[in-house]
Amino acid sequence: MKKYYGGCLCKSVKYEVTGELEHFYLCHCKYCRKDSGSAHAANLFSSTAKLIWIKGADKVREFQVEDTEHKKAFCSICGSPLPNFQAEGTLLVIPAGSLDSPLDKKPDGHIFLSNKADWDENLADVKTYNHFPEGS
Repeated sequence: MKKYYGGCLCKSVKYEVTGELEHFYLCHCKYCRKDSGSAHAANLFSSTAKLIWIKGADKVREFQVEDTEHKKAFCSICGSPLPNFQAEGTLLVIPAGSLDSPLDKKPDGHIFLSNKADWDENLADVKTYNHFPEGS
């Protein structure tokens, strides 16, 4: 059985996920864009995996957008996104960037493209740098 480890930026929260990660989506919905502060969120989904808080469970907070199924879990100290259960506790959602373990799964696709940010076009054509650009 596969095991994945992850945690938050300040290292106050650590977790373990055991089981199969069934889907990996880049979500462009308006809620995930707000959650991530970016063009999309990168989330893994599982209906069977188990989540164990190794450290800092008391520091995990949740916020649910009123009248929606959208929920966000985060560290109360650094604000990093963390795993949470949605769909009445039947679906584990894991922010891919919170993983410390290598992930051999590639995204299955982009979802909610109808909500895509207007600046999220042809990003493959944007200049790339291996470090912070000089003079910025």
